[in-house]
Amino acid sequence: MRGGKILVVTAVAAAVGVFYIFDLGQYLTLEFFQAQQDAIDRFTQENTALAVGGFFGLYVLVTALSIPGAAIMTLAGGAIFGLLWGTIIVSFASTLGATLAFLVGRFLFRDAVQKRFGAHLNAVNEGVERDGALYLFLLRLVPAFPFFIINLVMALTPMKVVTFFLVSQLGMLPGTIVYVNAGTQIAQIDSLGGILSPQLIGAFILLGLFPFIARGIARTVKRRQALKGWEKPKSFDRNLVVIGAGSAGLVTAYIAAAVKAKVSLIEKGDMGGDCLNTGCVPSKALIRSAKFVHQVDNHQKYGIRKASSEHTFADVMDRVHRVVATIEPHDSEERYRGLGVDVIKGEARITGPWTVEVNGQTLNTRHIVVATGARPLVPPIPGLEEVGHYTSDTIWSLRENPGRLLVMGGGPVGSELAQSFQRLGAQVTQVEMLPRILNRDDPDVSELVESTLKEEGVEVLTGHKVVRFENGEGGKRAVAEAEGEDGVTRTVEIPFDNLLVAVGRQARTEGFGLEELGVRIKNGRIETDEYLQTRIPSVYACGDVVGPYQFTHAAAHQAWHAAVNSLFSNPFKRFKVDYTYIPFTTYTDPEVARVGLNEEEARERGVEHEVTVYDMKDQDRAITEEAAKGFVKVLTPPGKDRILGATVVGPNAGELISELGLAMKHKIGLNKILSTIHPYPTLTEANKAVAGVWKKANAPEKALNFLERYHAWRVG
Repeated sequence: MRGGKILVVTAVAAAVGVFYIFDLGQYLTLEFFQAQQDAIDRFTQENTALAVGGFFGLYVLVTALSIPGAAIMTLAGGAIFGLLWGTIIVSFASTLGATLAFLVGRFLFRDAVQKRFGAHLNAVNEGVERDGALYLFLLRLVPAFPFFIINLVMALTPMKVVTFFLVSQLGMLPGTIVYVNAGTQIAQIDSLGGILSPQLIGAFILLGLFPFIARGIARTVKRRQALKGWEKPKSFDRNLVVIGAGSAGLVTAYIAAAVKAKVSLIEKGDMGGDCLNTGCVPSKALIRSAKFVHQVDNHQKYGIRKASSEHTFADVMDRVHRVVATIEPHDSEERYRGLGVDVIKGEARITGPWTVEVNGQTLNTRHIVVATGARPLVPPIPGLEEVGHYTSDTIWSLRENPGRLLVMGGGPVGSELAQSFQRLGAQVTQVEMLPRILNRDDPDVSELVESTLKEEGVEVLTGHKVVRFENGEGGKRAVAEAEGEDGVTRTVEIPFDNLLVAVGRQARTEGFGLEELGVRIKNGRIETDEYLQTRIPSVYACGDVVGPYQFTHAAAHQAWHAAVNSLFSNPFKRFKVDYTYIPFTTYTDPEVARVGLNEEEARERGVEHEVTVYDMKDQDRAITEEAAKGFVKVLTPPGKDRILGATVVGPNAGELISELGLAMKHKIGLNKILSTIHPYPTLTEANKAVAGVWKKANAPEKALNFLERYHAWRVG
């Protein structure tokens, strides 16, 4: 295999080398063709078969080697052979050449490129897997970038050679006809006036408009294919129906109402969804109460000789529910009805691309946005139902100290609640099957948070997989398997009184008509394109039901795109969702926040970078708060101050990350952050400090050496 690759590379390199060394490109220019057109026409008339064969072979060679000149040859094909035969010759030659390039690319690069850059090719691979031939056809039909790139990229996918050939033949045909037709007009030019002939101008106008026409045709074909068998109503009662009144649904409905669209919002449960009722709001209220108790327990650090606190879980949970009730009016039915939203309490079912049924009534709408959110994932572990369990949805009914609390899951939710319940007096054991908690963050982040949890009394068991639960005379216990340093798997029994399952969340996709309509579900989530449009053009989706990030602010970000794209994309502009600047925050103490790339992701993607770190132990305000633990870490290209990503671990990290996210989005480098005045003493100075660390590491040594000599000269 290796010898074959070397042989192919040598042959291709030799052919390309000959092309450039002998300047063969001069023969593939419009000037050469015009100068030799009469001779070429005479040769073609006298040796038709040889001319066709030579032209065909040369065209195949040019496209197979991706040598510049295919466009000129296409025009020449029209000039030499006319529209009909020129189209036939060029069509088959271009497809054959493209297929050869496809085969060479697959043979030489597929394995190596997939291994190193697989993450970058996910979108293409998923497109091929989802739509196969149609995906390639649309790429061929809309020549937004050179076809040789398509040849190479497709070579790295699982597409069959026969499929590639046939679809390329069909997809490139419209463009071939346009270019060959332009060539027939060029062949008739015999003066300067001929260049400005109406026929030629028309041909090139068609060339310029073709990508836009093709894109419109492609969208129309795809839309009609998806809606085949459904009859579109002649009129609609409303512009938009939103299913789900969580973060994504509320923002979608709000935007629709703000632009005076007629919108209905359907919710079968509580307004505000998980974030208000069982997620963000109650958990942060619990975290604050737990932090207060922790500060009182550590009063001597603050110079206080005596301090104590007394609480019951019922008192703490009463406060949690009071906080939820205080915020609840922001998401209430009354508020949204006042904004102009038609709020309907009931269970929705999609009955067609433009119809939704609720409470026995059928709503007629131009577009539907699905924002049904997610629910806690409960794995099918033997014995789980027998021992009983809480989730992040149900833990808020707790009224007594949970005693020995077993928390399954080392992600953000599991870590936040493990720390909070430990601080409130529970005896917490946290179990994570992976080698470390917070595995989506860098190892140094996980290590710092894990060490903090252990210092506070949480027993953290990483690398432990719970295989079953038992409930016997000795009480409840989890049986986990853990691999020791010697490679031997051992069984560990973990006794507990109460269990909190926090291993993730799964999207709510079933039970409201998506399957019957033909909306695709992939990896448990609704499949959408980059505009949040599903396979059914009238149906969009956003929030946790789509992913990839299950955050309230990510849901709101998507909701804007779902609302605007559903209401205005036809016939106006569509907006792609950009996740580059989505911030993450885990509300442990210290908090963990990040935006953009972290170190692990940068290494996995092969992104060249340098790392700048500022230790929070030197941060003045953090010292005054007795919270000088953590760091600010920024990734930049080597020698440049542009931010590729940032991680903050420390007090109020979720607040500090916003400045770095703003800088990333608006291309503000570390130099400008350094030159920005930050009030003293504040935690935000940590961002300025990390910029200072970067500046010192990238100081212009030659300029500083010159300045040193200059100042020495000034003092004599």
